[in-house]
Amino acid sequence: MELRHLRYFQVVAQELNVTRAAERLHMAQPPLSRQIRQLEQEIGVALFDRIGRGLRLTEAGRFLLDQTTQLTQRLEEAVEGTRRIGRGEKRWFGIGFVPSVLYGVLPDLIRELRGSDRTTDRDTDRNSQQVEVGLAEMITVEQIEALKAGRIDLGFGRIALNDPAIRQQVVMAEPLVAALPARLPAPRSKTLTPQGLAAQPFILYPARPRPSYADHLLSLFRAQGLQLRVAQEANELQTALGLVAAGVGITLVPASIQRLHRDDVRYCPIDAPGFVSPVIMSYREGDTSPFLARAVAWVMQRRG
Repeated sequence: MELRHLRYFQVVAQELNVTRAAERLHMAQPPLSRQIRQLEQEIGVALFDRIGRGLRLTEAGRFLLDQTTQLTQRLEEAVEGTRRIGRGEKRWFGIGFVPSVLYGVLPDLIRELRGSDRTTDRDTDRNSQQVEVGLAEMITVEQIEALKAGRIDLGFGRIALNDPAIRQQVVMAEPLVAALPARLPAPRSKTLTPQGLAAQPFILYPARPRPSYADHLLSLFRAQGLQLRVAQEANELQTALGLVAAGVGITLVPASIQRLHRDDVRYCPIDAPGFVSPVIMSYREGDTSPFLARAVAWVMQRRG
């Protein structure tokens, strides 16, 4: 399947008439009909019902139209943004992040950066006035590779990695809390111990790729001479919390996750020094971008 097939399909779906669609596309009707039949054959379902000289979308066709319209709109936006960057009218600044930092410093930084491209301060670097801030969810290992490849400019993760091409700075050491099923009676103690946590079935996330936050948690318990009873692994934070709510086990999350209010999960502090999760900012060593420097300075000034 090629993009032109989707474009042909969308025009035919809008017109519900191959002749009118061919006129809009500046092509003959027979080739257009062939392209639509080829698309249907490739997908393996009928996209149109033929009614006399007209057409009607099938249920599958309506679904494909809705989904591909969103895709092509996003593609058009990406192409236009690429043109503007190529003409020097706009810069692109990519940020990679692990989901848990969305409840801490990252939202404020995004608002700050997206606001800076509308600034009218004459003393502000002119190039920063047209900056497209792109966001990509990825674990720390993926952030390091994306930084070196130039796909992102700044990363926020949870583990320290030694790479001479990357500079990392700890933004904050965030306390960990235990996530427990809310339907169970509250613990008698206001805080839980590592020994008590290790005795419970545990939800470990992310399952892959590794190393990741999961390895950080395992190392904390190993330092206490304890081994977790991993009942289930999950790839996403929300999945882990859902499994906790279902009673499959417990897990540990950064304290800022408590801002994500869930009626089916209870959070409890942990009585153990060192049970923290650092928020680590990563960027390319030697990157002299003024916009990056401003972002890094802003984060470090406001770190917790």
